[in-house]
Amino acid sequence: MNDNVSVAAAPEPNGANRKTGKRKIRGVKRSAFAFPYLALSIIFVVAPLVIMLYYAFTDSATGEFTGKNFAMFFNSASAWMTLGKSLLTALVTTVICFLLAYPLALALSSSALNKKFILVMLFILPMWINSLLRTYAIKIVLSILNVPETGFAVWVRVTVGMVYDFFPFMLMPLYSVLAGMDRSLAEASQDLGASPVKTLFKVTLPLSLPGIVSGILMVFMPTVSTFAIVDILGNTDTYMFGNIINQWFNSSSGWNIGSAYSFILLVIIAVTVLIANLITKGKTEVGGVL
Repeated sequence: MNDNVSVAAAPEPNGANRKTGKRKIRGVKRSAFAFPYLALSIIFVVAPLVIMLYYAFTDSATGEFTGKNFAMFFNSASAWMTLGKSLLTALVTTVICFLLAYPLALALSSSALNKKFILVMLFILPMWINSLLRTYAIKIVLSILNVPETGFAVWVRVTVGMVYDFFPFMLMPLYSVLAGMDRSLAEASQDLGASPVKTLFKVTLPLSLPGIVSGILMVFMPTVSTFAIVDILGNTDTYMFGNIINQWFNSSSGWNIGSAYSFILLVIIAVTVLIANLITKGKTEVGGVL
């Protein structure tokens, strides 16, 4: 009896911890393991943002608070045109990546299990290679194909480079959400008389929405702000908003204006993420990163 009492009494401290929400691993609170990540976030995310905001709202000569850095953007027709061109290029790149990646993700997710890993690795391996190396590889291929570096062809060069660079970031979330989808739902749709095309648009596509939104964000956001791909494959006619920001930061007296332009781009990206969250209504299915 005494032994039974002691066994029953032993879990009480752990039970008390569960009631108060304080879970420990060998005497250490689980929340403590988040401190290294929190410290890295403060050093490499929060601190740079604070510095950027300081430069964006101060005068480069006097250091006084000012809004002229933002006024320079809003009063510059060329800056507006470049931003619009960047958004359009990012949109085209995202659409092409989606049109190429979704059918491929469907095929990969329905392939035999023993072949699936090999097929996925063939398309994901480029992500493990430095993006600059991939861009230079595309430049060599385009040079072999004698694609001109002037006129409309230079836009084709830049778009091809961006699609090649960011395609895996569209494929991966799409594949993840489609591979984790319940196949019985599509089978039930076809059993009820729906055609494969109708099943795709009425069942598969809506269920894969979190993966679609994740892929769009992972392609659209870096495409808007990129500048290295344009520097390698394009010219001044194809300069995007990221190139302008890079030019200002390379100027000894342009850090304040570059910070203001960066803040504007940050706001655009934040609005994009907010819209994406509203579309998915905060749902986080398999493959979603929102």
